[in-house]
Amino acid sequence: MQIATWNVNSIRSRMDRLLAWLARSAPDVVCLQELKVTNEQFPHEAVQAAGYHAAIHGQKTYNGVAILSRIEPRHVEIGMPGFDDAQARFLSAEIEGIRVASVYVPNGQVVGSDKYAYKLEWLRRLKGHLESRYRPGDPLVLCGDFNIARDERDVARPAAWAGSVLFHATARQALEELLAWGLVDVVRQHHPDEQLYSWWDYRMLSFPKNDGLRIDYLLATESLAARSTSAAIDRDERKGEKPSDHAPVVAEFRL
Repeated sequence: MQIATWNVNSIRSRMDRLLAWLARSAPDVVCLQELKVTNEQFPHEAVQAAGYHAAIHGQKTYNGVAILSRIEPRHVEIGMPGFDDAQARFLSAEIEGIRVASVYVPNGQVVGSDKYAYKLEWLRRLKGHLESRYRPGDPLVLCGDFNIARDERDVARPAAWAGSVLFHATARQALEELLAWGLVDVVRQHHPDEQLYSWWDYRMLSFPKNDGLRIDYLLATESLAARSTSAAIDRDERKGEKPSDHAPVVAEFRL
Protein backbone atom coordinates (compact mmCIF):
# COMPACT_ATOMS: atom_id res chain seq x y z
CA MET A 1 0.00 0.00 0.00
CA GLN A 2 1.27 3.43 -0.94
CA ILE A 3 0.28 6.19 1.49
CA ALA A 4 0.99 9.85 0.81
CA THR A 5 0.49 13.22 2.45
CA TRP A 6 0.38 16.60 0.75
CA ASN A 7 -0.43 20.10 1.94
CA VAL A 8 -1.95 21.43 -1.28
CA ASN A 9 -2.38 25.01 -0.01
CA SER A 10 -5.86 25.42 -1.57
CA ILE A 11 -7.33 22.48 -3.44
CA ARG A 12 -9.04 24.82 -5.90
CA SER A 13 -5.72 26.40 -6.86
CA ARG A 14 -3.99 23.02 -7.05
CA MET A 15 -6.74 20.85 -8.54
CA ASP A 16 -5.15 20.30 -11.95
CA ARG A 17 -1.83 19.45 -10.35
CA LEU A 18 -3.47 17.11 -7.85
CA LEU A 19 -5.34 15.19 -10.55
CA ALA A 20 -2.23 14.91 -12.70
CA TRP A 21 -0.21 13.71 -9.72
CA LEU A 22 -2.83 11.12 -8.76
CA ALA A 23 -2.84 9.79 -12.33
CA ARG A 24 0.94 9.66 -12.45
CA SER A 25 1.74 8.38 -8.95
CA ALA A 26 -1.40 6.29 -8.28
CA PRO A 27 -1.16 6.23 -4.46
CA ASP A 28 -3.64 4.07 -2.59
CA VAL A 29 -4.25 6.70 0.10
CA VAL A 30 -3.57 10.43 0.12
CA CYS A 31 -4.00 12.72 3.11
CA LEU A 32 -4.47 16.35 2.13
CA GLN A 33 -4.17 19.50 4.20
CA GLU A 34 -5.09 23.16 3.75
CA LEU A 35 -8.05 22.46 1.50
CA LYS A 36 -9.43 25.97 2.15
CA VAL A 37 -12.92 24.88 1.07
CA THR A 38 -16.08 23.73 2.78
CA ASN A 39 -17.31 20.15 2.36
CA GLU A 40 -19.82 21.39 -0.22
CA GLN A 41 -17.12 23.19 -2.22
CA PHE A 42 -14.84 20.15 -2.35
CA PRO A 43 -14.43 18.78 -5.92
CA HIS A 44 -16.15 15.47 -5.23
CA GLU A 45 -16.90 14.57 -8.85
CA ALA A 46 -13.37 15.18 -10.11
CA VAL A 47 -11.85 13.15 -7.29
CA GLN A 48 -14.33 10.34 -7.83
CA ALA A 49 -13.59 10.33 -11.56
CA ALA A 50 -9.91 9.96 -10.69
CA GLY A 51 -10.78 6.75 -8.85
CA TYR A 52 -10.86 7.90 -5.25
CA HIS A 53 -13.32 8.05 -2.39
CA ALA A 54 -13.02 11.14 -0.20
CA ALA A 55 -13.54 11.77 3.51
CA ILE A 56 -13.49 15.51 4.18
CA HIS A 57 -13.36 17.89 7.10
CA GLY A 58 -13.53 21.25 5.36
CA GLN A 59 -13.58 24.87 6.43
CA LYS A 60 -14.26 28.03 4.46
CA THR A 61 -11.10 29.94 3.46
CA TYR A 62 -8.80 28.28 6.02
CA ASN A 63 -7.51 24.88 7.10
CA GLY A 64 -9.39 21.75 6.01
CA VAL A 65 -8.17 18.16 5.77
CA ALA A 66 -9.16 15.18 3.64
CA ILE A 67 -8.36 11.51 3.10
CA LEU A 68 -8.58 10.16 -0.45
CA SER A 69 -8.49 6.39 -0.89
CA ARG A 70 -9.12 3.88 -3.63
CA ILE A 71 -11.06 1.72 -1.18
CA GLU A 72 -13.94 3.43 0.60
CA PRO A 73 -12.76 4.50 4.08
CA ARG A 74 -14.56 3.07 7.11
CA HIS A 75 -15.25 4.47 10.56
CA VAL A 76 -14.53 8.06 9.56
CA GLU A 77 -14.06 10.35 12.55
CA ILE A 78 -14.00 14.14 12.29
CA GLY A 79 -11.84 15.94 14.82
CA MET A 80 -10.65 14.60 18.15
CA PRO A 81 -13.43 13.61 20.57
CA GLY A 82 -13.44 15.81 23.64
CA PHE A 83 -11.56 18.61 21.90
CA ASP A 84 -13.99 21.28 20.73
CA ASP A 85 -11.75 22.75 18.04
CA ALA A 86 -13.29 25.35 15.73
CA GLN A 87 -10.54 24.74 13.16
CA ALA A 88 -10.68 21.82 10.71
CA ARG A 89 -7.34 20.16 11.41
CA PHE A 90 -7.85 16.45 12.11
CA LEU A 91 -9.63 13.62 10.33
CA SER A 92 -9.17 9.86 10.65
CA ALA A 93 -10.51 6.74 8.98
CA GLU A 94 -9.84 3.03 8.71
CA ILE A 95 -8.49 1.80 5.38
CA GLU A 96 -7.64 -1.89 4.89
CA GLY A 97 -7.18 -2.34 8.62
CA ILE A 98 -4.94 0.69 9.07
CA ARG A 99 -6.08 3.77 11.00
CA VAL A 100 -5.05 6.74 8.87
CA ALA A 101 -5.19 10.32 10.14
CA SER A 102 -4.78 13.51 8.13
CA VAL A 103 -3.20 16.09 10.43
CA TYR A 104 -2.69 19.84 10.05
CA VAL A 105 -0.89 21.20 13.11
CA PRO A 106 -1.31 24.96 13.70
CA ASN A 107 1.51 27.14 12.45
CA GLY A 108 1.70 29.23 15.62
CA GLN A 109 2.55 32.50 13.86
CA VAL A 110 4.89 34.02 16.50
CA VAL A 111 6.60 32.36 19.45
CA GLY A 112 4.97 33.56 22.67
CA SER A 113 1.68 34.51 21.02
CA ASP A 114 -1.78 33.08 21.72
CA LYS A 115 -1.54 31.23 18.41
CA TYR A 116 1.72 29.62 19.47
CA ALA A 117 0.13 28.55 22.77
CA TYR A 118 -2.72 27.03 20.72
CA LYS A 119 -0.17 25.12 18.65
CA LEU A 120 1.43 23.59 21.74
CA GLU A 121 -1.97 22.83 23.27
CA TRP A 122 -3.11 21.24 20.01
CA LEU A 123 -0.11 18.91 20.06
CA ARG A 124 -0.81 18.00 23.69
CA ARG A 125 -4.39 17.22 22.73
CA LEU A 126 -3.20 15.03 19.86
CA LYS A 127 -0.93 13.07 22.17
CA GLY A 128 -3.79 12.69 24.65
CA HIS A 129 -6.03 11.47 21.84
CA LEU A 130 -3.53 8.75 20.95
CA GLU A 131 -3.13 7.73 24.58
CA SER A 132 -6.88 7.43 25.13
CA ARG A 133 -7.89 5.75 21.88
CA TYR A 134 -5.00 3.61 20.67
CA ARG A 135 -2.07 1.46 21.68
CA PRO A 136 1.43 1.76 20.24
CA GLY A 137 1.02 -1.71 18.73
CA ASP A 138 -2.00 -0.72 16.65
CA PRO A 139 -1.58 -0.18 12.88
CA LEU A 140 -1.81 3.63 12.84
CA VAL A 141 -0.26 6.37 10.75
CA LEU A 142 -0.47 10.15 11.21
CA CYS A 143 0.05 11.91 7.88
CA GLY A 144 0.33 15.62 7.50
CA ASP A 145 1.83 19.05 7.88
CA PHE A 146 3.13 19.28 11.43
CA ASN A 147 4.62 22.77 10.98
CA ILE A 148 7.73 21.69 12.90
CA ALA A 149 11.16 20.63 11.66
CA ARG A 150 12.53 17.94 13.98
CA ASP A 151 16.26 18.70 13.97
CA GLU A 152 19.10 20.31 12.02
CA ARG A 153 18.98 17.66 9.31
CA ASP A 154 15.52 19.00 8.49
CA VAL A 155 16.47 22.67 8.06
CA ALA A 156 18.74 24.21 5.43
CA ARG A 157 19.69 27.10 7.74
CA PRO A 158 19.15 25.98 11.35
CA ALA A 159 20.55 29.12 12.98
CA ALA A 160 18.26 31.38 10.94
CA TRP A 161 15.16 29.37 11.89
CA ALA A 162 16.00 28.61 15.53
CA GLY A 163 13.69 31.28 16.98
CA SER A 164 10.81 30.66 14.60
CA VAL A 165 7.59 28.76 15.24
CA LEU A 166 8.74 26.07 12.79
CA PHE A 167 11.98 25.25 14.61
CA HIS A 168 11.65 26.57 18.13
CA ALA A 169 12.87 24.29 20.92
CA THR A 170 9.48 24.04 22.63
CA ALA A 171 7.69 23.05 19.43
CA ARG A 172 10.36 20.49 18.62
CA GLN A 173 10.08 19.05 22.12
CA ALA A 174 6.30 18.76 21.74
CA LEU A 175 6.77 16.82 18.51
CA GLU A 176 9.33 14.51 20.10
CA GLU A 177 6.93 13.84 22.99
CA LEU A 178 4.31 12.85 20.44
CA LEU A 179 6.75 10.47 18.77
CA ALA A 180 7.73 9.04 22.16
CA TRP A 181 4.19 7.69 22.53
CA GLY A 182 5.21 5.06 19.98
CA LEU A 183 5.54 6.60 16.52
CA VAL A 184 8.28 6.30 13.91
CA ASP A 185 9.25 9.01 11.42
CA VAL A 186 9.06 6.80 8.32
CA VAL A 187 11.08 9.04 5.98
CA ARG A 188 13.86 9.32 8.55
CA GLN A 189 13.73 5.55 9.03
CA HIS A 190 14.72 5.10 5.38
CA HIS A 191 16.96 8.18 5.10
CA PRO A 192 18.66 8.55 8.49
CA ASP A 193 21.33 11.05 7.47
CA GLU A 194 20.04 12.88 4.42
CA GLN A 195 19.01 16.52 4.48
CA LEU A 196 15.53 16.37 2.98
CA TYR A 197 12.94 19.14 2.82
CA SER A 198 9.20 19.16 2.13
CA TRP A 199 8.44 22.91 2.29
CA TRP A 200 10.05 25.93 0.67
CA ASP A 201 8.84 29.49 1.14
CA TYR A 202 7.47 31.14 -1.99
CA ARG A 203 9.67 34.15 -1.24
CA MET A 204 13.39 34.85 -1.64
CA LEU A 205 13.94 32.14 -4.28
CA SER A 206 13.84 29.58 -1.48
CA PHE A 207 13.15 26.61 -3.74
CA PRO A 208 15.89 27.27 -6.33
CA LYS A 209 18.28 27.78 -3.41
CA ASN A 210 16.94 24.64 -1.71
CA ASP A 211 16.42 26.75 1.39
CA GLY A 212 13.76 24.47 2.83
CA LEU A 213 12.47 22.68 5.89
CA ARG A 214 11.05 19.20 6.41
CA ILE A 215 7.77 19.79 8.22
CA ASP A 216 5.53 17.16 6.55
CA TYR A 217 5.60 13.64 7.98
CA LEU A 218 4.23 10.14 7.93
CA LEU A 219 4.44 9.01 11.55
CA ALA A 220 3.60 5.33 11.93
CA THR A 221 3.41 3.01 14.90
CA GLU A 222 6.38 0.67 15.15
CA SER A 223 4.44 -2.36 13.93
CA LEU A 224 3.37 -0.51 10.80
CA ALA A 225 6.73 1.22 10.26
CA ALA A 226 8.37 -2.21 10.27
CA ARG A 227 6.30 -2.99 7.16
CA SER A 228 7.47 0.11 5.30
CA THR A 229 9.65 -0.72 2.31
CA SER A 230 10.43 2.81 1.14
CA ALA A 231 9.69 6.48 1.70
CA ALA A 232 10.49 9.64 -0.23
CA ILE A 233 9.61 13.28 -0.78
CA ASP A 234 8.40 14.06 -4.30
CA ARG A 235 10.46 17.21 -4.71
CA ASP A 236 9.62 17.50 -8.41
CA GLU A 237 6.04 18.39 -7.53
CA ARG A 238 7.29 21.69 -6.05
CA LYS A 239 8.49 22.66 -9.54
CA GLY A 240 6.55 24.09 -12.45
CA GLU A 241 3.51 26.30 -12.70
CA LYS A 242 1.41 27.19 -9.62
CA PRO A 243 2.89 24.64 -7.20
CA SER A 244 1.98 24.31 -3.57
CA ASP A 245 4.77 25.44 -1.27
CA HIS A 246 4.79 21.84 0.05
CA ALA A 247 5.83 18.65 -1.75
CA PRO A 248 4.08 15.29 -1.34
CA VAL A 249 5.61 12.75 1.04
CA VAL A 250 5.07 9.11 0.07
CA ALA A 251 5.71 5.77 1.78
CA GLU A 252 5.17 2.16 0.75
CA PHE A 253 3.92 -0.48 3.21
CA ARG A 254 3.59 -4.25 2.90
CA LEU A 255 0.14 -5.40 3.95
